[in-house]
Amino acid sequence: MTSSFPPVFVGCGFSAKYPEGGGNFSVPLQYLTGLKRMGRRGIWLEVLQESDDPAKDAHCIRTFRRRMTLYGLEYCLLLRPLQTTQGPEEHLPEAMKAFGMSVAELKEMAPHGVLLNLSYSIKPPLTNLFGRRLLCSLDPTEVLYWMDQMEMGQSWHDEFWSIGLCMDRIDPRLPKPIVPWKSYFPLVDTELLTPQPRPKGKPRFTTIGQWYWDGMIMIGGEWRDYSKQAAFAPYMNLPKRVPEAVFELAMNLNPDDPERLRLRSLGWKMATPHALTRTPVSYYRYLAGATAEFTAVKLEAIMGSGWLSDRAAAFLALGRPVVTEPTGAEHFLPKESGMIFVSNLEEAVEASHRVLKDWAELSKAARSTAVECFDSIVNLKLLLGEKT
Repeated sequence: MTSSFPPVFVGCGFSAKYPEGGGNFSVPLQYLTGLKRMGRRGIWLEVLQESDDPAKDAHCIRTFRRRMTLYGLEYCLLLRPLQTTQGPEEHLPEAMKAFGMSVAELKEMAPHGVLLNLSYSIKPPLTNLFGRRLLCSLDPTEVLYWMDQMEMGQSWHDEFWSIGLCMDRIDPRLPKPIVPWKSYFPLVDTELLTPQPRPKGKPRFTTIGQWYWDGMIMIGGEWRDYSKQAAFAPYMNLPKRVPEAVFELAMNLNPDDPERLRLRSLGWKMATPHALTRTPVSYYRYLAGATAEFTAVKLEAIMGSGWLSDRAAAFLALGRPVVTEPTGAEHFLPKESGMIFVSNLEEAVEASHRVLKDWAELSKAARSTAVECFDSIVNLKLLLGEKT
């Protein structure tokens, strides 16, 4: 390791609690493996909220630690005890049980380190231990909205970064930004994920996600449905319009949810993500098994935040084209990016046919864009203020 650089802590609070989500775990993983490629000391700092089920907590901890070993990562996993009183969430390091790096080691290193705080996962007073603190927003519109309502890290960080590439021109119906946002692309380690051959068999467009959205925000005085269910509504007839391909949705839907039957009747193939993408390896295998991604975007497309998903970055790194809706991010990509942006069913049909016809060309462009724009080292150097 290069000792002249400060250690970099990647703060996360959404991975250990969700062991069945291989794609979820993949998000911070790209930062840590990218730091390893740079020769930098990276430490995964995870806070896991204790539940009322000790067996479940133990399973989460075991799974997390096993994955750290698999990828050869240094880590500090902190189990936060159940909060018995009402009040703001606080991260008191002395009150938490540590796995991996001890609390004493963490407190000794933090003043000399950099914290990349993903989605404001690490809260004070733990946050305040670090010499340099960067808030990295993975949900541009929601964070902008909630920062106007409550504390979302605006008081505790030195720099504010977002994967929304259009934070300076986002929809004016949203509250005006109260912090100076800088932008970066979602990360993908292009050495961890490499180009894969075109899958055999019938062409398959896939995506993964949550069909419903239990969040609710008011924009322009109006409550709206920003779920994937609402986003996909204009494209429901796509499978029947492009019968030469399979369109698959790996969405978290209960087995008895009537939505499954409705979507199948419209020609969509349904998959269960927890069965197919429980680990990072199986997640990447599932993405590589697709010809391309097709997905719809709701909130970030309407708001024009310039958001792109980490999943799209992974698809591109594997050499998989992506068909999705525009958010403003398309203006920051190469002309031939491997991404095709569509705004209605007719455009989606045309884009799907183009993928089937020009797959090799689009696959090459997708990989090139991943290396040029999304690569972990490129974006980590930007975040850390180092020369490329």
